[in-house]
Amino acid sequence: MTEESVKSALSKVMYPGFTKDIVTFGFVKDIVVNGDDVSFTVDITSSAPEVSQQIKDEATAELMREGAENITCNIKAPVMPRESSSKGKNIAPQVKNFLMVSSGKGGVGKSTTSVNIAISLAKQGLKVGLLDADIYGPNIPRMMGLGDVKPEVNGNKVLPLKAYGIEVMSMGSLMEDGQSLIWRGAMIMKAIEQFLRDIMWSELDIMVIDMPPGTGDAQLTLAQSVPVTVGLTVTTPQGVSLDDSRRSLDMFKKLNIPIAGIIENMSGFIAPDTGVEYDIFGKGTSQPMADEFDTKIIAEVPLEPSIRTGGDEGKPIAFVNPTSESAKRYATAAASIWASVEEINANGGVDNQSVQPTTPPGVSACSTGSAAPQSSGGGCGCS
Repeated sequence: MTEESVKSALSKVMYPGFTKDIVTFGFVKDIVVNGDDVSFTVDITSSAPEVSQQIKDEATAELMREGAENITCNIKAPVMPRESSSKGKNIAPQVKNFLMVSSGKGGVGKSTTSVNIAISLAKQGLKVGLLDADIYGPNIPRMMGLGDVKPEVNGNKVLPLKAYGIEVMSMGSLMEDGQSLIWRGAMIMKAIEQFLRDIMWSELDIMVIDMPPGTGDAQLTLAQSVPVTVGLTVTTPQGVSLDDSRRSLDMFKKLNIPIAGIIENMSGFIAPDTGVEYDIFGKGTSQPMADEFDTKIIAEVPLEPSIRTGGDEGKPIAFVNPTSESAKRYATAAASIWASVEEINANGGVDNQSVQPTTPPGVSACSTGSAAPQSSGGGCGCS
């Protein structure tokens, strides 16, 4: 046996739930070969014991076929996810945690971030859902390779689509291609509620929710419908983006949503021919904003042509090219987000009772309270 023959055998072991093997994912470490004795470590991202056992069984079987006799497979896995301890209204109780991905303005790569963060969380072994709540600009189906796929209906519930190991739903999957939605805020609010209540989501560890740009009805409806565990703000280094991103972070504070961090998108450019990184739009300019809101930059994701082509072709970089610099930074960001989720749950979770509406039915609430003169605080129930 040689190290190369060991890698060749282990490349036949698929990571459970995915179509890529444990070698391609970069999970195989510390291979030691001594004659027909083989030892190695598989550093996996799942805490589920059945995943560890399946990998160990299949790896042992493949190595025995190659002639190995004494096989030591060490599985390094994270701890089991903690149950959510959040309280308040939750119209999707089968989902343990919710991540609101927001931005102050459009065009900053929020949907691309949502897709790659969702996939990176799934690669940690979590059960992940991805909800495209950007009703007017539903791009998630294309980015997930689901552009021509329509969901099935089971009774009075719609089954979520599935791709890359996660459950997905989007208005784009329910509409005809190119159809516009000319809806008022009340219809947007109703659509958000139906996406949470009427989709047959599985028991999920976390749902990543790609929000529309801004701080309007959709964000308020989501916060009032489910206890949002953490919020993530996506920005670019330019000042015009940072100005709007401050409003997104301020919204999280007003809605009592803990901030998991900031992702600075288009942070530098990696030349595909040389791999050299250039700061063409600036880099690290989000740090003063992070300090202002007592949070942190959890990733500076550079411009890479493969991110754009992956989004257009339905092949997210976090899955198809996990060794790329951008994929590594998405993985680091996802690990940081999940650490925040676990810390929040360990400290009692979140509670959305304080942001429940105090306005009469049919009246739109606002953060200033001007639309609800009879309320005791803000129109959304917060002050």
